[in-house]
Parts: sequence; structure tokens; C-alpha cells
Amino acid sequence: MMKHSPLHDQHAKLGAVFEEVAGWTMPAHYGDVRAEHRAVRQAVGLADLSHRGKVRVTGEDRIKWLQSVISNDILSLSVGQGTYSSLLTHKGKMLTYFRVYLLADSVMLEDVGEIGESTLQALRKFLLFGTKAKLENCAEGWGLLLISGPKAPEVLKAAFEIEVGHLRPLYVLTHQIGSLPALFIRTEETGETDIEIMLSADGTRTAWEALMQAGAPFGIRPFGGQAREALRLEAGLPKAGPDLNEDIVPPEANLEGKAFSLSKGCYPGQEVVARMDTYGSVRRRLVGLVLKDPVVPPKGAKLFSGDREVGWISSAAYSPQLDRVIAFGFPLRDFTKPDTALTVDIDGRRYDATVRPLPFYA
Repeated sequence: MMKHSPLHDQHAKLGAVFEEVAGWTMPAHYGDVRAEHRAVRQAVGLADLSHRGKVRVTGEDRIKWLQSVISNDILSLSVGQGTYSSLLTHKGKMLTYFRVYLLADSVMLEDVGEIGESTLQALRKFLLFGTKAKLENCAEGWGLLLISGPKAPEVLKAAFEIEVGHLRPLYVLTHQIGSLPALFIRTEETGETDIEIMLSADGTRTAWEALMQAGAPFGIRPFGGQAREALRLEAGLPKAGPDLNEDIVPPEANLEGKAFSLSKGCYPGQEVVARMDTYGSVRRRLVGLVLKDPVVPPKGAKLFSGDREVGWISSAAYSPQLDRVIAFGFPLRDFTKPDTALTVDIDGRRYDATVRPLPFYA
């Protein structure tokens, strides 16, 4: 049984073409992907991320317990602050990748990527009997909206009388929408000003309609998964699922100083990550690639240098910003320098690709 966003009817009225994402039916686009992309880069766009995994952790041991199992240090966070983290296997491979927000009475986790309930299930396995921490699956009970673009702060001020211009990445403000409390979070999804609004599913329609109305004078457009994917790749942002998974360890994805700690003490996979601390022992690296031909390689397409297989493609999309197909790949470290020429195998044919530094667009 496919899950539907609380905004499904709104999307249908706006002419959405739907796709399946992690067991949910969500908008792929609303008829014009380029216009949706342009709205975010030049004005403001509104997206529905209600299908994202969201987990609330409560109980008196919540911080102590999370600190012992996730890869990043959360003891240094103040209420209203967040960080990125992952949950690693004992071999240091990435089970999941999420943002952690410290709230007064709980810790909220939000998946970075469309991976269903992976984070919840992975965390459950680490929750030992007697630990005073409780996991609550908020995937369906909470909605999640993303408002992105240079005009996003003005639209939010017009809709909800909230100032977000000063918010730094992964900082959280609590603010009422009608009678409902909502979290306003500065995140990183498109490379523009990205603000997510997390609130109970019941309030999602009210919030969406208020933003569409307040955003009309600013040229707001809803944007779907296809535009979001192009924006994400242009901004050089990897996500759980295609890019970050059990094929790689965090240093290979350039997550040093972002999603794991080398100084906080023991957690699953920590020894492996610590051993790779020096660049020398990282076997491969996440890089940007620009393709010469207008063909989008599938996830897992193999990368070659001459006849030697040197890695794989993890994500790819057509970029309206560059008017080129762009991709993330994981070549061996000798093939990661900018301007390195590689080829991508797509259905037995080789296509030229060039390594580019990330982000593609800043």
C-alpha cells in the first residue's frame, strides 16, 4: 500500500506528475522542470518532503545513548542547534545519514535522502534493554515542507511573521503556525537559502496554502523531485541511498568535519574511520563529473580510465544551470583530480566524462 502525503490533493490540483519514492507517491514535477529549477535559483520554490524519515528520540538517556552509537559528537550542541551524523557498521560503512536537532525535550532526526525507515530500523538494533530512551517514528505523523531560494526569508516573513535571515545552517526556531507548534530549520538541499518546516501532518495543508498565497507576489512555484535532484547535484550535496550507503565509509564522501568525530570516543565503526584519518588510506573519493553527451547514466554505471574499471556513478541528472548532464562518482583516489578524463559505461557504450570540483554551482 503506497503512502500519500497530507498534501496529495493539493499536488494533484497543481497538475503534479507523481513518482514512487521509498513507498510514497510524491510529485516528480508539475509540468515544467526547468521553470521549477529557475524559480528556486532566482526567486522561491516550495517542495513537499513529508515522505522523509523523521524520528523523535525521548527519555532521560536519549543524549547519552545517541552519543554512544552515532558517528558525530552531539554533546557540544545547545538546544536549537543541529549537526549531521551517520550510523556506521562495525566496518565503518554508512548505514544511514541524517541531521540531528537538539530540542528542549527530545532529539529529532531527519534523514538526508529518501530511504524509508532505514534510520529508525538501524537505531532500533542499537537500543539495548534497560536504556531509558524511546524511538518514535514521525514519518507519517509529521509533515515536512521545504521553501528554497533567495526570496524564501521574505515569503516566510509575509506568511508567518518569522525572521529566518539570520539562521545559520542546522539551527532551529520554534514558532506557531495557527495553534500548532512548528520547527523552522535552516538546512542544505539546493545551495540556496533552504528552510524546512516540520509540523504535525494536520497543519501541513494550512502551512502550504499560506506559503503559496504569501509567495505569489514573489513568483513562488512548487517544485518536485526532478528539479530538487538537479539542484542538489549542482550544490554538491550527497544523500543517503544513492551516494551514502554500505558501499562507502564517510571519509570517502568528503564528510570530514561534517558527519563524524575523531575525538569523541568510541562508537560503532569509529576505529575504521580513525585509521583512514589520513588522506593516504582513503581508497576512493566522491567527485563531480560532467558528461559530454546528453545521456543520464543510471546509478551504479561503471567508470573507466582507458580499459581499467576505476569506480562507479552514484547519482546523475541533467543540470539546467550548466546545460549539461552532471553526476557524482566514486573513482579510486588516483583518478579524482579535477580535469581527469574518464568514461562511463552505459548499456555497453562508453561516454566521455570529466572530473570537476564540487559544488558545480555556488
